[in-house]
Amino acid sequence: MRTFLRLKNQHPRRLPAEFQQAHAELRFPEELVATFLRQFTRPGDTVFDPFAGYGTTLIAAEAMGRTAYGIEYDARRASYIRTQIQRPDRLIPGDARELLSYPLPPIDFSITSPPYMAAADVEDPFTNYRVAGAGYAAYLQQIEQIYADIKQLLKPDARAVLEVSNLKDEHGITTLAWDVARAVSNVLVFEGEVVIGWDSYGYGYDHSYCLVFRKP
Repeated sequence: MRTFLRLKNQHPRRLPAEFQQAHAELRFPEELVATFLRQFTRPGDTVFDPFAGYGTTLIAAEAMGRTAYGIEYDARRASYIRTQIQRPDRLIPGDARELLSYPLPPIDFSITSPPYMAAADVEDPFTNYRVAGAGYAAYLQQIEQIYADIKQLLKPDARAVLEVSNLKDEHGITTLAWDVARAVSNVLVFEGEVVIGWDSYGYGYDHSYCLVFRKP
């Protein structure tokens, strides 16, 4: 697979009015999911997104003949996703930090964009930023634990991809992508990054990283 791709940050599905807000369009497009599904999966494979967001992974995977599962913390988003997919029972309203407690099958491939956190943020990204968290180091530890749990579900040699950007804000730069890469590398084999050059993006950048990991 090429290590640099150019994609348009466009979405064929317009979100309902209740989600039309500043951050609603900061979701990755279906074409990003399709690109990695073509590389790492075959029809019938099971695809998993632990942070389903607005359902992009599940929608794209089903359209390509894959079996799609996901978890979404936000109840409104979970309800919306279930109206958009063929098998709504495979979208679990829940917490990715508890994923081993849910009825999930063995996984052939996982792709997601995790909830972002800047080093100076105080809200907990895993609660949809609704309550105070324990800080950036704790966030990275939780990412690592989530992928330690996902490792138990991944089939041998299966891949997990995380789309992440570094962050620029008034406090400086948070090397989020690199920090997430180090955290997940503690439990899965890091195979490298694919840089995605976008026609438009956020967080102070026009590119992001798709971090590719493998279960040995």
